[in-house]
Amino acid sequence: MKPTFIISSPFDTFSGYGARARDVIKAVIATDKYDVKLLSQRWGNTPFGFCKENPKFTDLLKLVIPSPLNQQPDIWMQITVPNEFTPVGKYNIGVTAGIETTVVPGEFIEGVNKMNITLTSSNHSKNVFLNSQFEKKDNTGNVLGIIKVEKPIEVLMEGADLDTYKVVNNPCSLDIQVKEDFAYLFVGHWLPGDIGEDRKNVGLLVKAFFETFKNKLKKPALILKTSIVGASHMDRDEVLKRINNIKQTVNSTDLPNIYLLHGDLTDIEMNELYNHSKVKAMVSLTKGEGYGRPLLEFSLSKKPIIVSGWSGHMDFLNPEFNIIIGGELKNVHPSAANKFLLADSQWFSPNHGQIGNSLIEVFKNYKKYQDLGKRQAHKSKTEYSWNTMKDLLSSILEKNIPEFPKEIKLNIPNG
Repeated sequence: MKPTFIISSPFDTFSGYGARARDVIKAVIATDKYDVKLLSQRWGNTPFGFCKENPKFTDLLKLVIPSPLNQQPDIWMQITVPNEFTPVGKYNIGVTAGIETTVVPGEFIEGVNKMNITLTSSNHSKNVFLNSQFEKKDNTGNVLGIIKVEKPIEVLMEGADLDTYKVVNNPCSLDIQVKEDFAYLFVGHWLPGDIGEDRKNVGLLVKAFFETFKNKLKKPALILKTSIVGASHMDRDEVLKRINNIKQTVNSTDLPNIYLLHGDLTDIEMNELYNHSKVKAMVSLTKGEGYGRPLLEFSLSKKPIIVSGWSGHMDFLNPEFNIIIGGELKNVHPSAANKFLLADSQWFSPNHGQIGNSLIEVFKNYKKYQDLGKRQAHKSKTEYSWNTMKDLLSSILEKNIPEFPKEIKLNIPNG
């Protein structure tokens, strides 16, 4: 009999953690060593229903079991933020993207220490866990001890689905009304924070793009595949309002066009977007990533990437093959800080001059950077695929999960 392996995760949601969960679940099933069952969890305000809309994952719904559990599983895995980790099984595994700054909250460390092992997405995330320590005090302020990671942490990178993310030559089915022949693409949520302070740095990207190409005779476009929370009309209107507010701060009436692509797209549609003939490069001024999955998936289109030179995505993006923007670490701004993004932690602040120079350089000398994009695509394909991740996970599980006692039927002879 196979050991029971229950995975609690937001696998049926339209979210980054949902995508990560589906990949991990499929990889565990592929080992054919476990009796896998699933608990479906929510992820913030992101909608459910991903699996029904994507036939490739519909079978996962057949593995869902009700909660609460009626017996202890042999292996328990939670794919979520570590403060939610709860040991339920005989052996407990936490899976998390980790944190995007230089310090994890104390609750994250306590969560990691509850599990037998934690798998995180990048070396950046692992190192932040290992380097974060806190004093634990009682109600009178007396130090009781130091909170630090005491359980194993290993890196399980996020692999791209090469059957989905690849070069395609068929016309894009998306109706993208972009008049320019050259467009930069950004993909990610517009998160809380003042201009230059939101984690994905969308506000600064919009500002820098306007400033860089204002009054220029020949201008590229910028496509923002973004939203704040979801795909509602109110959300779209708020994004447009933010863009317009930034536009009003630029001293020119001759500005480049920014196009908003708002709403949920399938993986196939995202790949078509990446391969669209007018999309020439991806740009991300991110302040910090636990991994940066869209950057990996876009890289398989063989197009260049302009990106901040810090955090999780630097695991898979080779600086020799991409346009890396330098900068410095600065404290998380109060407008972006929360209980996870600590105000006394730091993340990346890209050099403003390098942003404009990089945008202009790729626009003027595109062929040079297109050749580099092809080299990054080869690296991504050969080293960071789902199959590579699957084999790594199988190795980690085999090395760490103990043997469980097996039930043996006793044949007692009649006396």
